[in-house]
Amino acid sequence: MNILIKNGHVIDPKNGLDAKHDIYIANHKIASVGKAPDSFIADQTIDATGLVVCPGLVDLSARLREPGFEYKATLESELQAAVAGGITSLACPPDTDPVLDEPGLVEMLKHRAKQLNLTNVYPLGALTSQLAGKQITEMCELAEAGCVGFSQADTAIIDTQVLWRAMQYAATFGFTVWLRAEEPFMAKDGVAHDGEIAARLGLKGIPAAAETLALAAILSIAKETGAKVHICRLSCGESIAMVREAKKQGLQVTCDVSANHLHLTEHDIGFFDAYFHLKPPLRSQRDKDALIAGLKDGTIDATCSDHTPVDDDAKLVPFGESEAGATGLELLLPLTLKWATENKVKLVDAITRITLAPASILGIDSGHLSVNANADICIFDPEQYWKIESKALLSQGKNSPFLGLELAGKVRYTLLNGQVVYQN
Repeated sequence: MNILIKNGHVIDPKNGLDAKHDIYIANHKIASVGKAPDSFIADQTIDATGLVVCPGLVDLSARLREPGFEYKATLESELQAAVAGGITSLACPPDTDPVLDEPGLVEMLKHRAKQLNLTNVYPLGALTSQLAGKQITEMCELAEAGCVGFSQADTAIIDTQVLWRAMQYAATFGFTVWLRAEEPFMAKDGVAHDGEIAARLGLKGIPAAAETLALAAILSIAKETGAKVHICRLSCGESIAMVREAKKQGLQVTCDVSANHLHLTEHDIGFFDAYFHLKPPLRSQRDKDALIAGLKDGTIDATCSDHTPVDDDAKLVPFGESEAGATGLELLLPLTLKWATENKVKLVDAITRITLAPASILGIDSGHLSVNANADICIFDPEQYWKIESKALLSQGKNSPFLGLELAGKVRYTLLNGQVVYQN
């Protein structure tokens, strides 16, 4: 099908586009930007007047809950939420049940996602068998099955010798190791940032040092092994300074931040609101300011949704007993736009953080509108406000700390491989 997207404000960071253009799609790919190809006849025309046309968003962390946790969410429900959020490519962590440590499980997940034909799904394979931190997985076999990197999700490797060997192995084959920096003994049983708020509420705290200690070990091993490392969900100001220095030294390190942590702090926990129970925990205002600045200056490479749908029962309990996580696929775009507006960041730079930059980290040819590229496109209204309500979210998980808030940025169309998979 030939599709013409006309009169839209096209933003494409890779090709330096930030102006009104028409986009022509043929044979599932972008045939031209600006000028109609010879003999082009549109089968469908999308009038994008007043709308922004950008590459489909790329999300670095979305738990789809399949296999094993279908009572929290299903692959179908979460991929529908993804396209409603303009996301056409996403990475999913390996902490499913069973864990994604066998090629057959990865192939099954890829096959299920391909059948739904809503969003490109890129699994992260387990770095160690069962995420137990003892035995390295067969990374080459998992990569052949479709894994784009290897992760421990939220489970730390306590034995640093195992981590060393895993990163050596990954470096040998050019694989990227995805790690969340958290020292498990310092974080044990913690549910909130270790500060005045947690002390006043009687909640077990997780100090910032739990992140920085683990990060120091990861960066040290990365330096010795030459491994490519992606640090997931930074939350502390000191961590950003450490990553900045590591990049100056030439280490192959990238990092991301959850969109939640750009807008919330420990103060938002309020009166034990479990919707604000996240991993890593919401930290101080100073940490939040450092995250905002780090993303703005490029030390933090990308923003992710850290989408973690949780069933209602797991949140309707005391804060300390609740399950951590927030739904986020449909909020990645508006929260990124909010960050950009509040911090006077150009729209093209904001879009980069959720398209081209995460695509580069994943190592996929996505996040741009080049001619002959797959036509994965997000079309949104940057001025349309919408209220974050349970009924407005397609995700099976309704656990958002932003419920009741009105945000600007509503997706109107999402195209995957030149086909409209979402329209509002």
